[in-house]
Amino acid sequence: MLLTLSNTVQNAIIGDDNSVTGGVIGASTLLLVNYLVVKYLHRHEKLERFVEGEPAVIIENGVVQTDRLECELITLGELETAAHKQGFGSLDEVERAVLEPGGAICFSAKKPTPDTARHDEILARLDRLAAQVAQLRPGPTQGAG
Repeated sequence: MLLTLSNTVQNAIIGDDNSVTGGVIGASTLLLVNYLVVKYLHRHEKLERFVEGEPAVIIENGVVQTDRLECELITLGELETAAHKQGFGSLDEVERAVLEPGGAICFSAKKPTPDTARHDEILARLDRLAAQVAQLRPGPTQGAG
């Protein structure tokens, strides 16, 4: 929309019609048509899905769907870059990724299973206990040797 709008205003400024009125009429017409199309599509969900497309799941259960990447013309490098921009260190941290019709990729992080969370908690407690035991032990004594 912005490219079409800028092209219309540019033609009004430097094209055959170099009047400000022509640019304003052209820009207003484009904005009005865009508004009406968006409003119409909003009320007709099936038509909007046909025009805009469906969301595409490109990572499911932590597994990259390479066939969907190829279908959507996305490289693995581009997917990794998008994940990095949203704070993920690698794709291994991603549970699910969905390519929205507007082009945005929404990532969901993997959540630890209850067993993994319990394991991590036990390890943390063991580390704290080991530190406390180390504090209770007397340090090596220096002999008068």
